[in-house]
Amino acid sequence: MPCATPSSHAPRIVLGVAGGIAAYKSVELLRRLRDGGYFVSPVLTPDATRFVGAVTFSALASEPARTSLYGDPSTPIPHTYLAQRADLIVVAPATAHLIARYAMGLGDDLLSATLLASRGPVLLCPAMHTEMWEHPSVQENLATLRRRGVLVLEPDSGRLAGGDEGTGRLADPEAIFELIERIVRGYRGPLTGKKVLITAGGTREPVDPVRVLANRSSGRQGYALAEVAHRLGADVTLISTVDLALALDVAAGVQLVRVSTAAELHEATMARARDADVVIMAAAVSDFTLSPAGEKLKKDAGPPTLALKPTIDVVVDLVTHRHAGQVIVAFAAETSNVVENALAKLRRKGVDLLVVNDVSAEGVGFGHSTNEVTLLDRDEVAQTVSLRSKDAISLEILTRVASLLSQGAP
Repeated sequence: MPCATPSSHAPRIVLGVAGGIAAYKSVELLRRLRDGGYFVSPVLTPDATRFVGAVTFSALASEPARTSLYGDPSTPIPHTYLAQRADLIVVAPATAHLIARYAMGLGDDLLSATLLASRGPVLLCPAMHTEMWEHPSVQENLATLRRRGVLVLEPDSGRLAGGDEGTGRLADPEAIFELIERIVRGYRGPLTGKKVLITAGGTREPVDPVRVLANRSSGRQGYALAEVAHRLGADVTLISTVDLALALDVAAGVQLVRVSTAAELHEATMARARDADVVIMAAAVSDFTLSPAGEKLKKDAGPPTLALKPTIDVVVDLVTHRHAGQVIVAFAAETSNVVENALAKLRRKGVDLLVVNDVSAEGVGFGHSTNEVTLLDRDEVAQTVSLRSKDAISLEILTRVASLLSQGAP
């Protein structure tokens, strides 16, 4: 018989079990969860029942284990019943097969359908042989899921099924339990509790009431950074120059501040940087501005003389006034001598990370849904991130940011 139902205030956990030899460890995790006062609903895939019995989970859990989308008259739509009530879905073990199905959005068994129906946090605990864990398809599927906000507790190294040694062992049930406790208390990723300030788009300097000096930045990379940072748990503020009518979608929970000129962006950034743990300057800020004419310039009057003057260097100002531990990231869009120009900018600006791209390359930079960048750190060590979606680029950048935060920036 199932254990007695805890109070209605107990956090509800869906414990998913996929078909791998490590499924037996999920019984120990279930016991720890029940001892910790959680309401646990087990969901086993058909393959999982080849390794462990549903009866075992039913005996220990808060309610009977489920193994099928169909055939339960008490819960005719079990995947929505489970997903809507869960404070957290944990899959341990998460096999390569389960991970691929989740990444592709397949939902024709109870566990995968429950994952797709959830809007709450999800924790995957992979377990598989080393060769499978290291396969590019597995890592790419996990990267996709991480960008979507899925938490992943990577496997341990040690003895595997068949006597082999390597990475792929399911994390220890105690480690999984400790991470579950953190997630229930609000942990959503490596940027949880961090305030991240991001700028996006190209500034526009008025020439007259009609015309502007601008650049080709669409703001897509900055918006992608904001969305991925939010999914990784950050409190995100996005300062954007993108027109209201043409604005890209902003992730729910991201605070949006609209500006137009370099001066407005500078003022808005400096005012909010004081409270930020991370500042990412993805906006393409004009290097020059001018005093605009009060009326529209007429073509009949001939070509106007535009007296350009430099704008304030926002990045230099940020670095000058940074507080202890703050991470500052800048961008460099280049068209020639990319490495040399980027290194010069890194030395001149003094940022923690410089994101460099060659915007003359195909599919890279302004207006594209893809990007290819090189990440340059303070020690001038370069990491190339090949052409991929701007969401994927964002994850690479923010992973480096999280690492810098953990190390303690200057």
